Amino acid sequence: MSATSPPVTAGTSTRSQKNRLQIDPVVVMLTGVLLLLGIIMVGSASVALAAKEGDLFSFQEKQFIFGIGGVLLALAVMRVPTEFWQRHAYVLLGISLALLLFVLIPGLGLKVNGSRRWLHLYWFNFQASEASRVLILIYLCSYLVRREEEIRTTFLGILKPLGLLVIAAAFLLAEPDLGAGVVIMVTGFVMLFLAGAQLRYLVGIAIAVTLPIAAVVRLTPWRWERVISFLNPWADPERTGYQLTQALMAIGRGEWFGVGLGGSVQKLLWLPEAHTDFIFSVYAEELGLVAVAALILLFLALSYRSLVIARNAADAGLKFQSYLAASFGVWLTLQAFINIAVNMGALPTKGLTLPLLSYGRSSLLVTLIWIGMVLRVHHETQSSRTAAIRGATR
Repeated sequence: MSATSPPVTAGTSTRSQKNRLQIDPVVVMLTGVLLLLGIIMVGSASVALAAKEGDLFSFQEKQFIFGIGGVLLALAVMRVPTEFWQRHAYVLLGISLALLLFVLIPGLGLKVNGSRRWLHLYWFNFQASEASRVLILIYLCSYLVRREEEIRTTFLGILKPLGLLVIAAAFLLAEPDLGAGVVIMVTGFVMLFLAGAQLRYLVGIAIAVTLPIAAVVRLTPWRWERVISFLNPWADPERTGYQLTQALMAIGRGEWFGVGLGGSVQKLLWLPEAHTDFIFSVYAEELGLVAVAALILLFLALSYRSLVIARNAADAGLKFQSYLAASFGVWLTLQAFINIAVNMGALPTKGLTLPLLSYGRSSLLVTLIWIGMVLRVHHETQSSRTAAIRGATR
């Protein structure tokens, strides 16, 4: 009698299908393209700085290694049910606030270029605000589910989560990291609006929050100097307007099709932060306006797909999962828009990376982990739909 494989029972088949992850191919494809572009552009934009350190590919190698690490972490997160994040939302909130506090403590927080934003880990410096923003938004998503009726009908229901966002923004301002503070506040406002908060309340609170922030900017000399240089960078191109004028020259040189990959002049130590916050300028110089339009479309497509996943989750009755995917889409759109606008001189200079493209190990890891959560939302939505169809046909 010949050996044969044991028969697969219906229960075994069901368990196998349940354990098999259902991955959204659009998110994977868009993320892969942006990640590959980032590795290529980091290698190109950092070549002069890397040459000074004796290794032309040092930054590109690190971006590649952390990209692989981020993908592996995303795969691990995809195995974690989103209910875990919802159930431990309070713990995650505590961790996020602790991270923001630790970086402000001398000896724990690492000070670089006048900003205290990093915790020194054994193998690299971790930017605490990158992780804390995600953890705070996870808590906000859980709050939106728990207090849905209160948010839609009362002013206090809106004020409570915004109070938390103000505290987080205050910690970020103390680092100082105004850009991250603005991003988390605006993302929070948009999420409250999506949850059904009354627009008149949100507008009133937005005005109340904006006025003190404007006062902080006006009363802080170096921040106000940035505003002045942003409005007219050519007034002092050698000092306050130096970075922006160099960025604008890089973008202008790119014209329609760019000067060619690797052909940027501004990255040769003329443009500060060419491989991090201002990598978009080098990208525009080397690849041109057509490639810039394609890049913007990639970001919009990834954001839109995240919002589609959020809508599908909402239709399946998965409210927390819906908010989780939507928060990523909102954040991605906002951060990419601000970074590109800063590079083009449409907004004051802020220390924000271009997601998946800029060299930034903390940013890259956290972004990929967040994408893993979005893919998990897609999996749970599809599983819920499949279960509903099976239940209806019995």
